[in-house]
Order: sequence, then structure tokens, then C-alpha cells
Amino acid sequence: QVQLVESGGGLVQAGGSLRLSCAASGRTFSTYAMGWFRQAPGKEREIVAAINWSGGSRYYVDSVKGRFTISRNNGKNTVYLQMNSLRSEDTAVYYCAAVYGSGYRYNRYEYDYWGQGTHVTVSS
Repeated sequence: QVQLVESGGGLVQAGGSLRLSCAASGRTFSTYAMGWFRQAPGKEREIVAAINWSGGSRYYVDSVKGRFTISRNNGKNTVYLQMNSLRSEDTAVYYCAAVYGSGYRYNRYEYDYWGQGTHVTVSS
């Protein structure tokens, strides 16, 4: 069982930055690939970024490439999402998720555990 707790969301002006963190419980964090997803009002939950167990392989949705960076610290059981050059269309609830296994996934239905979400609002 893995419990995930996100933090770092908030209100920011367009062009600004936020860093989201997701702290995981348990001693087997490095056996899970991790992902960040987001869900805007009235829209489907979508992948934002994903990272494999070691951090050596990453995936980004096209709309955030060059602006967002996913990283992880297995010693601290934490995955991060650094978000720069934020836009109003980045406004959403952001969720982190964990899937057992080494390789990253971008299909939300493959993930085993989810956090409660953290709100990100970008004002224009």
C-alpha cells in the first residue's frame, strides 16, 4: 500500500512558477514509477508528466514540454513537478500517482495509487 500526499499548489500569475511535491509513504518508493496528472473543470484527467523508478527516463505531454520538469528523490520518497512559464490553461487540480514497476506509464488507468490532489490556479 502506498499513500501519496501532494503539496505546493496555489494561485500564481501567468508567467510565474510553482513547484509541486508528492510525498509517498512506505519503504518501497523506488519500485514505483510515478506520474503527475491534472484535471480541469469539465475535462478529463490527463497525463502531465511521468518518470521511471530511477528518474532516468521521463515523459511529458506536448503542452508542457520545455516548461515543466518532473524529478524524484528516492531517498526522500518524493516526486516533484517544477512548473515554469505558467499559463491560464494550466489551471487544474494536479494529482500524483504511483504504478508498480520500473517503467513510466502515461495511461491513467494503469496507475495503482493516487493522491488527493492540489489546486493550481493561474491568473491571466
